[in-house]
Amino acid sequence: MDGFVADGDLGEIARKVAAGSRLDFEDGVRLFRSPDLLGVGYLADLVRRRKHGDRVYFVVNRHINHTNICVNGCRFCAFSKEEGEPGGYVMSLDDLVARARASWKLGIAEVHIVGGLHPTLDLDYYLEMLRRLREAAPGVIIQALTAVEVDYLAQLHGLTLEEILVEFRAAGLDALPGGGAEVFAPRVRELVCPKKISGARWLAVHGAAHRLGLRSNATMLYGHLETVEERVDHLLQLRELQDRTGGFHTFIPLAFHPRHTDLESEVRGPTTGYDDLKMLAVARLMLDNFDHIKAFWIMIGPKLAQISLSFGVNDFDGTVVEERITHAAGAETAQALGRDELLRFIRAAGRHPVERDTLYNVIREDFRH
Repeated sequence: MDGFVADGDLGEIARKVAAGSRLDFEDGVRLFRSPDLLGVGYLADLVRRRKHGDRVYFVVNRHINHTNICVNGCRFCAFSKEEGEPGGYVMSLDDLVARARASWKLGIAEVHIVGGLHPTLDLDYYLEMLRRLREAAPGVIIQALTAVEVDYLAQLHGLTLEEILVEFRAAGLDALPGGGAEVFAPRVRELVCPKKISGARWLAVHGAAHRLGLRSNATMLYGHLETVEERVDHLLQLRELQDRTGGFHTFIPLAFHPRHTDLESEVRGPTTGYDDLKMLAVARLMLDNFDHIKAFWIMIGPKLAQISLSFGVNDFDGTVVEERITHAAGAETAQALGRDELLRFIRAAGRHPVERDTLYNVIREDFRH
């Protein structure tokens, strides 16, 4: 194995990976700092092959961002607006449900709904949303409400996390998305999202969801003001919660897009392809108890996402259909990929495509060329 790793400082890490041993904080820092991208990628891909062989997952899904009005005003966000500000919107439930139903008729397996913390949308709005979605799109998995939204509504109504999650689940919620994690380090949160819940609270929401049987995703927003050490700490906190609950489906690194944000003048620019591949590969190596690592092609582009399938990634995300948050920050990717396009990208990388639902139940994998 050492012949595939050019950086001599990675020798001990390579031996740990070969033995299936857990990597520690110092290993994570060393991986991020190593100039040997191909060597790190090789090690990550060894882990991927052990877990999944040549199978790469994707989902036929629909994203809906129901409002961009938000009281948090995070400095990294180009999507949010204050109430009354030009460009702010709230989608009517009729419109939201109609979009979901139209996609359901086309065969989606998942509807993914996240939005801002609107000052006047209360619990009744969200419960009605979930109930109407469940009725309009039977059989579709509803993945909605970030930990930030869950906590905001719990605080607004004086409910515990468990109490509000039970209500959401009864109304139709199947799983939580991973948004709002950003970087857990308090130093970073004070700089980029001072009004947002703490990293500890984000973990508490997901821990509560897992205990109730709700699965979720995990994320990290990288490429802004965080250090390498803070990235590794974030990954280890996710790994620790996963050790306790086993409730995370997948980890999704989110590449920061600075255009039109308050941080635009404080960062060098968007992440590079090197940054993105290194982040995905290190995540695969550090998160040994996560089954899946996802490349969010909306943020890094489908071509780089395709290359990442040789850097530890085994999930290509999905069709998406409509995404507003990253595009508000200058993303130049398309807002949708069709099933045939996803199949083409996965096959061209020499992988076997597997269509899944949110919970990684296999829908189909007998695709013919």
